[in-house]
Amino acid sequence: MRLTKRTHACVRLEKDGRTLVIDPGAFTEEDAVVGADALLVTHEHPDHFDEGRLRAALEANPAARLWTLRSVAGQVSAAFPGRVHTVGEGDAFTAAGFDVRVYGELHAVIHPDLPRVTNVGYLVDGSVFHPGDALTVPDHPVDTLMLPVQAPWSKISEVIDYVREVKPRRAFDIHDALLTDLARPAYDRQIGALGGAEHGRLASGESVDL
Repeated sequence: MRLTKRTHACVRLEKDGRTLVIDPGAFTEEDAVVGADALLVTHEHPDHFDEGRLRAALEANPAARLWTLRSVAGQVSAAFPGRVHTVGEGDAFTAAGFDVRVYGELHAVIHPDLPRVTNVGYLVDGSVFHPGDALTVPDHPVDTLMLPVQAPWSKISEVIDYVREVKPRRAFDIHDALLTDLARPAYDRQIGALGGAEHGRLASGESVDL
């Protein structure tokens, strides 16, 4: 399986000629969804869910399907009958040849005065875990963790403790569009030294074979 990082929280996974795209949001390049056979969206916030990008992917490939929460599905399902699937905690399905399990229910707390939206994470092929905007720990070993490294709802000690709790073999940064180049070395150094797992960062468009 090949993993390609796109800007912010978007990840492309390719296997056996099929492509799965997770969280193509407003910060992500428009071409991130090109050729997608399946799409997964973790929650409704615009940096993870861009309606225009999803519609473009589904229109370009009549065989493409979308799996997501009810809050997102309700915004696009009418235009693509039978192609938009609603998922939640504990669900398992196959998307374009990828086995997917769903974990989690709520977005991390941004502030107690703000309501929490729903959020799910996706474990793909029992190997790659994308948690969306939450520090969800799946009840399954994780080889490659997509790590939300910087967000309004997190601090670096929580990020480090999350890596320690999940115990992946390696972690790659996501949710990093707002992290400046000045701050990146400090994050790299501290997560790498304290997380207990191999830690890496991929530039947008950079790929790695898993």
